[in-house]
Amino acid sequence: MSRPPAAREAVLDAFERLIIADGERAATLDATAKAAGVSKGGLLYHFGSRQALIGGLIERLHRLIDEDVARIHDAPEGPISYFVRSSVEIETPLDRSFIATVRLAQGGDRQAGQAIEEVRERWLVELGTHVSDPALAIAITLIGDGLYYHSALRAEAIDDTATAGDVSPEQMDALVALLERLAADGR
Repeated sequence: MSRPPAAREAVLDAFERLIIADGERAATLDATAKAAGVSKGGLLYHFGSRQALIGGLIERLHRLIDEDVARIHDAPEGPISYFVRSSVEIETPLDRSFIATVRLAQGGDRQAGQAIEEVRERWLVELGTHVSDPALAIAITLIGDGLYYHSALRAEAIDDTATAGDVSPEQMDALVALLERLAADGR
């Protein structure tokens, strides 16, 4: 797949930052163009409307999810380990796109709400190909959600001595081992 033009990506980056920092209502076309360092005409060249801009952000999220699902599938450490451990990663491109899309959904954008549901379903389906028990696949995704939300909420409180989400490496290893044991028992 070819890479989108840099100016288009800069506009999406600016839109994403505005949504996250100031809320979806503050992320107007004018504010986005200014934050991206392009004219409004330049923005409209890539995105003819605010809804097209939202569509571009959702398209980006889906692209990042495609990449993440491929990493889950091919993870040398195993899909469960990758999914659970990557759930505490914040401030990544995927995290920023996810947060911006969630904020749009919270503001009532149906397309964004549908995209979030599709993301959750993609993760569940991928984990389901590696875990024979559907209930365990759901449990793993919910554990990932919990780890993610805990990490995101604690992000500002974490200092240099704390680990991501305040889950120690030993605790993470024990959690992954438990989930992998449950998955192996279900096969």
